[in-house]
Amino acid sequence: MHRRIFLSLLSVAGLAALLDAGDGQAASTPPSDKYPDAFGVLHDSARCIGCRKCEAGCRARHADLLPEPDKPFDDLSVLEKKRRTDYRCYTVVNKYTVKGRETPVFRKIQCNHCLEPACVSACFVKALTKTEQGPVVYNPGLCVGCRYCMVACPFYIPAYDYGGVLNPLVYKCDMCAPFIAKGELPACVESCPKEALNFGKRNDLLRLARERMRTHPARYVPHIYGEKEAGGTSWLYIAPTAHTALGQQELGASPLPQRSAGIMEAACMTAGIAPVLLGGAYLVRRRRDEIAASEREAAVKEAVDNAAAETAAKLKTAAEEAAKDKETAIAREVKKAREETLGEIQAQTAAAGDSGGNASEAKTEEDAR
Repeated sequence: MHRRIFLSLLSVAGLAALLDAGDGQAASTPPSDKYPDAFGVLHDSARCIGCRKCEAGCRARHADLLPEPDKPFDDLSVLEKKRRTDYRCYTVVNKYTVKGRETPVFRKIQCNHCLEPACVSACFVKALTKTEQGPVVYNPGLCVGCRYCMVACPFYIPAYDYGGVLNPLVYKCDMCAPFIAKGELPACVESCPKEALNFGKRNDLLRLARERMRTHPARYVPHIYGEKEAGGTSWLYIAPTAHTALGQQELGASPLPQRSAGIMEAACMTAGIAPVLLGGAYLVRRRRDEIAASEREAAVKEAVDNAAAETAAKLKTAAEEAAKDKETAIAREVKKAREETLGEIQAQTAAAGDSGGNASEAKTEEDAR
């Protein structure tokens, strides 16, 4: 095991052993029933200086998944704006100006790895699971992109890559679960230069937090955020001011899955009934479309037949009228020709008659002479 990891674990475990012997309050804290050996991280805001080294360490370890930031990690101007985790970063540090304090307070934000995670209970395909070691891990191969985890999480941690059209995924801190399994520290803990982050067994971290509050009562408010909130979290916080002043909402002690059980049962029932209803609606619509298509086809055929019959009737009428006009024209031309012929005959007859009369008159005159 790496020397720094060994010393970190040894210091937490050793202090816990001492406190077990001398601190009744610490010893009274029972381990988690489901995860007695779960790991966790204690974040001490009184020690955090907002250097963003934890952000840099996280990105370096997950360089295959996380892109380069818009601004370098040594640019502390980003602390002037409140940030949240998204598909580009698993953790961020925010700066809080607290009334009555001369210096700002810094808080690191990431997945809190709840003991009873609401995101896990909301995921009906089991893409999110809580491991016995403490981390809540994500399996992208099972995710269907429903984003129920985003709605369920009280800390607004799971982020969705809306730009990943072909393969949109959920992004969140996994507490470096693969590295913890190999005996290594989470990247953020390993990168912290001020020991504002401590890694170890959750119950040991609770004892460490209480010892710091007991030793320096003026430095910390007497509240370990995450000890009981939402049923408890693997990520714990102690701070020199009220946690609500650092953007941490007040949550009851009961696990969120217990509160949302009825809703999730209704959601599961809806998920089961919805395909049936949608399938029935699809069949009804499909049948309606088929009937409409059949009616349209019949209407078109009828219109074509009517148009053809009307065209045939018009052609027949036109042909009859043309034949009638032709007969009339022939009769007219025959009549005209007959009249012209009779006129010519009459003219010739008249001409012949005039010629005979003139000859008789000439003979009479000659005979008279």
